[in-house]
Amino acid sequence: MKKAKFLFFILALIILFTSCKKESDNYIDPRGTDYAGSESCIQCHKIQSESAFHSSHFKASSPATKENILGHFKNGKNTFVYDANTKLVMEERRDTLYQVLYKNGKEVQAYPFEILFGIKHAQTSAYWKNHYTFELPISYYKSINDWATSPGYSATVPNFERQIDKECFGCHSSNIASRYVTTSSDSITFMTMEVEDFMSKRTLIYGIDCERCHGPAKQHVRTHLKFPDLKKAQNIVAFKDLKRQQRIDACAICHSGNDKLKIKSRFQYKPGDDLLNYFRGVPASNDSINYDVHGNQLGLLAQSKCFKKSEAMDCMTCHNPHEDASKNLATYSSMCISCHQGIEHTPATIKTAGKSLLTNCVECHMPKQDSKAIRFQKSNGGAMSSYSLRTHKIAVYPPNKK
Repeated sequence: MKKAKFLFFILALIILFTSCKKESDNYIDPRGTDYAGSESCIQCHKIQSESAFHSSHFKASSPATKENILGHFKNGKNTFVYDANTKLVMEERRDTLYQVLYKNGKEVQAYPFEILFGIKHAQTSAYWKNHYTFELPISYYKSINDWATSPGYSATVPNFERQIDKECFGCHSSNIASRYVTTSSDSITFMTMEVEDFMSKRTLIYGIDCERCHGPAKQHVRTHLKFPDLKKAQNIVAFKDLKRQQRIDACAICHSGNDKLKIKSRFQYKPGDDLLNYFRGVPASNDSINYDVHGNQLGLLAQSKCFKKSEAMDCMTCHNPHEDASKNLATYSSMCISCHQGIEHTPATIKTAGKSLLTNCVECHMPKQDSKAIRFQKSNGGAMSSYSLRTHKIAVYPPNKK
């Protein structure tokens, strides 16, 4: 009886190992055969994976399902009015979500929500047409808990023909390309990609996944499944092993704005690469007039005295890339105070800040500012609204400059 149980236990282990190995080896990633897919990371990195899978990084883009979409689809909260005769209604039809254009009460065209961009502050959507993606004219904004014009769109004339190029996907997804090219080697079929202007749905990998930041992981998975007792990570990029500039570059590929001349696609970047091989450098500025709070966090941070005087400070000094930024601002204050102990504030500052002086450094030194790149307008000729984000330029701000 004991022998039978032992044999059953051994057989179960073999099946388990074989299934894991088979899952990893059989997976075909649009980026190539060196990639394992983020699902493979859960086997050994469950805590990090579960956290990352719910983060705004991972949901920088997502399929337009009812579970992922923000915004209202019920009468009274789902209509954008352009004029007395023209309106756009957010509707659900047979499990598909649409922006439906009406003229004089009659339906003109229904455009489906197919790709969602963003989730933390706002969400813009797109639909597919002839291997291209086009932005929908109405987006959802959490700051007003309502629908309003997508950035740069008119509040009086509906437009469904603005094409979204690959550069947008470069910071909102982990891959998109023209099409698959199937080839074979040693009885293994794999797929590579050809670069064209058009795009293939099959090549889209939603969000910023594990391998976008850590590099191809197929060999890493194989090695650690075969040798589970290995303590040091093999065949993968560990950020603790990168130099400071390499760690900064890994974030800067998407968080340093788009004001640099592109040499290579962002999708070609691997952690540890030199960012100057992808973008031509731009001379540093002493002010933030051309740096927007949306998308150029590094450009602003690099102007801060904290950053300039530190030999170790990088993005991960304050941020865990596996999680969304904490809403508890006191957590950042503790980081500030760790370096700024004994700082004396003026009586005027103490009076203004009050009890929050030691628990809310960022409200004064990293205040929210309006984006120059993003503004939006509600329907019925509503006032123009600003898209406000916290600046990453750490500084002393006069009250009227916040």
